[in-house]
Amino acid sequence: MKILETHIAPAITEPIRLQEYAVSIFSPIQSRSGLKKAIKKNLLLIDGKEAKTGDWITEGQAISLLQEELSEKKIFNLDLEVLFEDEHIAAILKPAGYPTSGNFFKTIENALPHNLGPSKEPDALAYPLPVHRLDSPTAGILLCAKTTRALLKLQQAFAEKTIQKKYYALVYGKISKEREIDSAIEDKPANTLVKPLNFYQIKGSLYTLVEAKPLTGRTHQIRVHLNNIGYPIVGDKIYGDKESDYFRNKNLFLFSGGIKLQHPVNHRPLEIETKLPKRFRNLNNYKMP
Repeated sequence: MKILETHIAPAITEPIRLQEYAVSIFSPIQSRSGLKKAIKKNLLLIDGKEAKTGDWITEGQAISLLQEELSEKKIFNLDLEVLFEDEHIAAILKPAGYPTSGNFFKTIENALPHNLGPSKEPDALAYPLPVHRLDSPTAGILLCAKTTRALLKLQQAFAEKTIQKKYYALVYGKISKEREIDSAIEDKPANTLVKPLNFYQIKGSLYTLVEAKPLTGRTHQIRVHLNNIGYPIVGDKIYGDKESDYFRNKNLFLFSGGIKLQHPVNHRPLEIETKLPKRFRNLNNYKMP
C-alpha cells in the first residue's frame, strides 16, 4: 500500500503510547476514533512494521500512515454541470430528486467520479466527496473535495461557519420585509436570514420569492423555519400543503444558488453563483409590479 505521510518522533520526555501520541500528527486523522480505526485497519506502521494500539513511542521512530485500499466504486453515470473545478475542490450543480450520499447507488456522491477529473496532488482522495449535504428534493450548488487537505479544511470551515450559502425559495403568502428567524430546531439554536425579492399572484393567491441565508446548519433548517412563521415552501411534501392547480406535481421550490468561501489551499476568496432554474424563471409571467 502507498505511504501517505511519515512522521519522525522527536525527543520524548516521558513514555507515551501510540494511541495517545499519534492523534493529529497526520492530516487525515484528527480524532481518537479516527486513529483507532486506522490502527485496526493496519494503516499505521512503526519503523515499517504494523502498529498496535499499545505500542510505546520512542525518539527517532518513523510512524507512517498508509493509504487505504478501497474496493472499486460503482459509478453512477449521471451527467452533472460542473461550476468550478481545480486539483483540490469542485462545485457541481445538484439536480433535484437525488440524495447527496447514502446507502444507495443513485447518489450524487457516486456520480462525482463520472463528472470530475482525478486530482494529481499527493493527498488525492480515491474519489471526490461532497463536503456538505443538500436534501434529496433540493437542487443547487454542492461543494466537493478532491484531496484530504481540502476535505479537512472545508469541514473545519463549515464547523466554524465561515462558509456562506445563499438559497432561493418560493413561499406561500407575502413576506413584506427582511427578517431573521431565530428558533431552535430539535433543541439546538438555529438562525436564518430571509429577504423578500419578488411577489407573484397565481390563481388568486400571493407568493413570495425569498433569499434565505442559513447562519447555522440544522437539518431542513430553511424548510422548518419558513413553515414555522407561516410561509411554507411551495412543493414541500413534508412541511407544506398538498399542491393543486399550477403547482400540482411540481418539485420543491428551494434552490441553493450561491456559496462564498476562502479556498482551502490557496486561501483566495471564491464566490460561486448560478442562475435560477427555469421553473423559477417562468414565474416572471405572474410577477406583480
